[in-house]
Amino acid sequence: MTSKPPFETIVAAHGATVLRVCRAILTSVDADDAWSETFVAAMKAYPGLPSDANVQAWLVTIAHRKAIDVTRAVARRARLDADLPGVGIAPAADHRDLDLADSLARLPLKQKQAVAYHYLGGLSYADVAAVIGGTTDAARRAAADGIATLRRTYPGVTARNGELQ
Repeated sequence: MTSKPPFETIVAAHGATVLRVCRAILTSVDADDAWSETFVAAMKAYPGLPSDANVQAWLVTIAHRKAIDVTRAVARRARLDADLPGVGIAPAADHRDLDLADSLARLPLKQKQAVAYHYLGGLSYADVAAVIGGTTDAARRAAADGIATLRRTYPGVTARNGELQ
């Protein structure tokens, strides 16, 4: 039996990927909350995680569930910050990041999730299907349709070797 790395190593190795996935699904402010909640939940569950588990897929699955929780919570509360200028804009984001985030936000939910989890989260289509439900072929189709839409609405989008650029 191999021992697992310290949890801090897991956060350092996968934190950026989980944040990219959360930001692709949620607003920047809500994504930060989902990211934090993902790692709090993961830290609690980490001791029981098998040492041979796909840690990245496990974290993206938790992030997916936290994104659903945040989406439900947002739907229940009023958004007072919606009209404030600059709210939800990441400090290091440039106009291309914001344009891409806006284009991603316009995709249908399954397409947005499939693109985020496969191209930003690095999950296989089988893992994407396990996270969002459905078959591997359906996940592949949703990602392909999402990328096709992004290419039409955001000309700078390319998808190569499983990465969104």
